[in-house]
Amino acid sequence: MSTTASAGGPAAPTPAAPKVRLKWIAACAVAAVVVGAAAWAQLHGRSAPAVTGFKVVAVYPHDPNAFTQGLAIAGGQLYEGTGLYGQSTIRKVDLATGRVEKQRPINAAYFGEGIAILDGHLYELTWQHGIGIVYDLATFTQQRTFQYTGEGWGLTQDGKQLILSDGSAKLRFLDPQTFAVVREIEVRDHGQPVAKLNELEYVEGEIWSNVWYDDRIARISPATGEVLGWIDLASLYPKSARNSEAVLNGIAYDAAAKRLFVTGKNWPQLYEIEVVRR
Repeated sequence: MSTTASAGGPAAPTPAAPKVRLKWIAACAVAAVVVGAAAWAQLHGRSAPAVTGFKVVAVYPHDPNAFTQGLAIAGGQLYEGTGLYGQSTIRKVDLATGRVEKQRPINAAYFGEGIAILDGHLYELTWQHGIGIVYDLATFTQQRTFQYTGEGWGLTQDGKQLILSDGSAKLRFLDPQTFAVVREIEVRDHGQPVAKLNELEYVEGEIWSNVWYDDRIARISPATGEVLGWIDLASLYPKSARNSEAVLNGIAYDAAAKRLFVTGKNWPQLYEIEVVRR
């Protein structure tokens, strides 16, 4: 039975109404907590990409005079690009001994940077000149040059396009014939740009990047630019054993043999490593 209104006033609430309101408020509070917890968990998961370690599989000699700027493997053969004005080269290197089997210096006015190998060609960047050079892989004969805006740091390829870093948080995808920018991505770790992206390598559908002055490798989604995880190599060649410029900078992946190699500028060793979960 409902309660009727008194003259000139509103109807009085039924005795059950306060209980109903309390139950409704409690239900809303529980829902808010559940949604908030889910959002926090999702945010927390994104804010801390997995950090993995490594184990050393083998150690090989590496030229300590090589200011390594690019590293690549094609047909099981190791290739390297080195930097510094007047000392920049491209090299074919015997993996087992570290012996330079073939070498070509570049114009002394240029500072050599990253390299990539695609379809029988070796592509090389220069640092601040906006000039890239294309060589025949077998002979190291220069075939042509190309231009790009900004600086050149790292270079790799995904089988179809070249991928270029310029020291910022952005990566550019280039057509290997016209060198036009097809698209670009900004690399972010939980929304924060990751700058100083350096030497690059394409590994099993991911872009791996050295970060200048960082002993970690970023694993990057080529679709979104999101950092999928980090590989911590701080203990591989400790900073106490090298000068400040001898940074980690060189990733080469042998896709056929599933072998991963890393080194650094003026490092005396090249390391074959295996990434392991901590």
